[in-house]
Amino acid sequence: MKSKDVLLVLTDLWADWEAAYAIAEINSSEKYTVKTIAIDNKPKQSIGGIKAEVDLLIGEYFDFSHCALIILPGGLRWKENDYHQIIDFVKSGYEMNVPIAAICGATQFLAKNGFLDEVYHTGDTFDYFKVLEGYKGHDKFQTKQVVMDNNIITANETAAVEFAAQIFSLLKIDNNSEIDKWKNYYQCGLF
Repeated sequence: MKSKDVLLVLTDLWADWEAAYAIAEINSSEKYTVKTIAIDNKPKQSIGGIKAEVDLLIGEYFDFSHCALIILPGGLRWKENDYHQIIDFVKSGYEMNVPIAAICGATQFLAKNGFLDEVYHTGDTFDYFKVLEGYKGHDKFQTKQVVMDNNIITANETAAVEFAAQIFSLLKIDNNSEIDKWKNYYQCGLF
């Protein structure tokens, strides 16, 4: 059986720690392969100074039948860039029933581009959302660490563990009991 792609969308100054728990566990599964994807092939430097190579180009990824998930980590460039290619890419994947997982600043990117208007969602703070031009999901915002609704996972910047656990549940990386044990271990050091 061929593994399915889990695509990690990279931008300059992406938040490397926000997807780290998720991609490490996902990549250990035979069912999935984590691949980086970006709008160009220049290595993307994270906030932590890690330079990541780009595996795939957004403008060349059209067959979503082998894609299990698109992950958008936060970062320092989501607010100041429109990233039209990323919008189109995420929209195409979502229309093909590919789940989307966004954390931190990437949730605001989804919000200002209409992806969160009709789904329950969260993010860093509602104050960041209510001033976004084009955002119409005011009544759907929830003050929680992570929210999943209609194939979209959103998380605030402090929720890397919860974000990963929700992704594991969606991808069926393990059963719910084992996912809960994993989450308790990484949140509290408890087995």
